[in-house]
Amino acid sequence: MIKLQTAIASMLLVAAPVVSFAKGNAAEGQNKSATCQACHGETGIATQAIYPNLAGQHEDYLEKALLDYRDGHRVNAVMSNFALNLTNEDIEDLAAWFSSQKGLTEIKDK
Repeated sequence: MIKLQTAIASMLLVAAPVVSFAKGNAAEGQNKSATCQACHGETGIATQAIYPNLAGQHEDYLEKALLDYRDGHRVNAVMSNFALNLTNEDIEDLAAWFSSQKGLTEIKDK
């Protein structure tokens, strides 16, 4: 009987959806975003049209992009240099901050 219960519990765990929780601390991300603000704005709304808006972007996308810049899988002369010294925690915090801001579909005009 115990084997059957264990088997059922194992199957339920495997079938359960994976829930993703934010890893970063948005408040810390805001504190760490000073360098980003020159191009991407205080809350992630770009200061000029040539820079991408980060506000409201998906947190996992922002993390992946920064990791890729830092690790050389994505190359941009400016971003690669900025990301080079970011820790995983810095990246998670920045992603949490910018993803928590209103953006993407909410932006009509600057």
